[in-house]
Amino acid sequence: MENLNSYLIVSAVLFSIGTIGVLTRKNAIVIFMCIELMLNAVNLTFVAFSRYLGNFDGQVFVFFIMTVAAAEAAVGLALFIAFFNNKDSIDVTDANLMKW
Repeated sequence: MENLNSYLIVSAVLFSIGTIGVLTRKNAIVIFMCIELMLNAVNLTFVAFSRYLGNFDGQVFVFFIMTVAAAEAAVGLALFIAFFNNKDSIDVTDANLMKW
């Protein structure tokens, strides 16, 4: 069995990649994918600690996080489609142009 540190290192690397992607990208879909990457890094941490401690609490949290992420994906993609229909672009810098 792998030790806990290796899972935490992989999780930290994934979370860092997601954070850098959110802060540096302008495409809304890429930002959305980076947020999902950050959520999966947190899920990996929960599962690693759950297995290390021998209880299932972390895996229950992962189930709820995945449920929220699925709802987020549905709502987010609907917003992207509406934004694209109005502006023919999904660039985040154009988002302030949607003011009434």
